[in-house]
Amino acid sequence: MSDAGLVRAMNADLHCHSTVSDGWLLPGDVVRRAARNGVEVLALTDHDEVSGLDEAQAAAEAESLHLVNGVEISVSFLGETVHIVGLGIDYHDPALLAGLAQVRGGRDERARRMSEALAEVGIRGALEGARRFARNPELVSRAHFARHLVSTGLMPDVNTVFRHYLTKGKPGFVEHVWASLDEAVGWIRGAGGIAVVAHPARYRFSNAELEQLFDRFVACGGEGVEVVSGAHSDDDVARFATLARRRGLLASRASDFHGEHESPVDLGRCASLPPDLAPVWASLLR
Repeated sequence: MSDAGLVRAMNADLHCHSTVSDGWLLPGDVVRRAARNGVEVLALTDHDEVSGLDEAQAAAEAESLHLVNGVEISVSFLGETVHIVGLGIDYHDPALLAGLAQVRGGRDERARRMSEALAEVGIRGALEGARRFARNPELVSRAHFARHLVSTGLMPDVNTVFRHYLTKGKPGFVEHVWASLDEAVGWIRGAGGIAVVAHPARYRFSNAELEQLFDRFVACGGEGVEVVSGAHSDDDVARFATLARRRGLLASRASDFHGEHESPVDLGRCASLPPDLAPVWASLLR
């Protein structure tokens, strides 16, 4: 097999989370689990936070696994929250760190408003409960609220909580303005990274709105799309493979792993990319 073929065949997983954001495992434990699962190239991409990367790098060196420094940035676009993954970043870059701190700064207010909204439908003490599940006090997320509600016995699992309480139009959902798409891509590129649209099938966009997203993403320097994601069906993979071909985007493969009992796909266990696409990790390993 050629060098290009060997790179393409690598078990790469370029989107996952640790306790630094809303994952269940410590950064080092994420790396060790990935190594046990045969992952060769891993990106730890915590939400709006890079403080787990030092621990992850140390674990990766011990496991002889190639760790890509990453982050997942929350963006507001056409009234929806979109996630942009940054891969191969310098996670000490001052502009990136300042931007991430700015995004995190709005999370406390959102969490308080979510708790108030849930109290209005009879669910009291939700913020205190969510904080018990958040290792990082700057990153109390919807996932932490969902885990709290599961722990009370109100709902059987996190996905059910989201469907009933935490998505747009439901009692505990709170509108929030995150970074702009231009800002997020700019921070990633300024830190030497590659910007990738995360799990695009999850966004509630019309076809025209999705085209607007990618028009703007490419215009401001975005380069990749998660064709394969733990959230994607076979039809989604085919759809976004076509989009990647048409727009000349690099293709990413990612589990979006949060924890053994919450994620549909374990680290390194998602489907392979369609063979004609350019894998984003080939650019990261140069």
